Amino acid sequence: MERLRCAVLDDYQDAAAGAADWAPVADRVEVVSFRDHLCGEDAVAAALADFDIVVTLRERVAFPGSLLARLPRLRLLIASGMRNSVIDYAAARAHGVTVCGTASSPTPPVELTWALLLGLARGIVDESNALRSGGPWQSTVGADLHGRRLGLLGLGKIGGRVAQVGLAFGMRVSAWSRNLTAERAAEVGVERAASKEELLADSDFVSVHLALGDRTRGLLGAAELALLKPTAYLVNTSRAAIVDQEALLAALRGNRIAGAGIDVFDVEPLPADHPMRTAPRLLATPHLGYVSRANWARYYGQAVEDIQAYLAGSPVRRLP
Repeated sequence: MERLRCAVLDDYQDAAAGAADWAPVADRVEVVSFRDHLCGEDAVAAALADFDIVVTLRERVAFPGSLLARLPRLRLLIASGMRNSVIDYAAARAHGVTVCGTASSPTPPVELTWALLLGLARGIVDESNALRSGGPWQSTVGADLHGRRLGLLGLGKIGGRVAQVGLAFGMRVSAWSRNLTAERAAEVGVERAASKEELLADSDFVSVHLALGDRTRGLLGAAELALLKPTAYLVNTSRAAIVDQEALLAALRGNRIAGAGIDVFDVEPLPADHPMRTAPRLLATPHLGYVSRANWARYYGQAVEDIQAYLAGSPVRRLP
């Protein structure tokens, strides 16, 4: 029996092989990891032309109908998580491609949100670098959390958990989204802001936890960022396109906000000369939100299960 070929995309750390036991499919599937990001439809089509199965990480590679038409061998596409906005599901069905997902924990992005927020508030990176390089002993004055206002754009699974941590720190927490109800805010124990503008103007820390869509793309532009206090911090571990990147860079360069913690970018991986790499008052991480040992085991372990089920003729966790 001819073995199928499976591509694992954006496996930057070559983690897929060790995060799960691939032995159950080893006799029928050859697994190949791509450690470098495939950029552009032509590059993706060329690289994946000989693969029957693709495991894609989050939404880092888009699969529009035009690409799926160029992958005649592709029969199974597995996405990490149970929601993916860059896969054309109708085109996948039309081309005979089964799309499956995996479970995904909201805990790692919650924890990274607080790592960024605390790192900003207490100047952790600057102080650590100064200490290790013989720089000044104490060069920053930390921003307090207790009693300060944490404003959350989005109060779903991730936003709700971020809120609970903020409350534990003794922060005053408010939230806003177009669909946020008073009942949901009360359930989490936070205030519901009357408007996006009110939330931005009142908050000392603002954290973004919205899904990217037509209504949230560019939600925070120059006018919205201008509402933030000059002492306020912005954290975005959701999607880069929710915040206008040029407007954010201008706010940082103009010293109009105290700082930003960013885990998501308009281009990933960031080119060496990307302005985000050198922006002032920016604490940035390379899209680590879902990167944790437990989540890797979940993603790739369930990818193996998806492959097994597909080979048995009974696909599981089908999307959408």
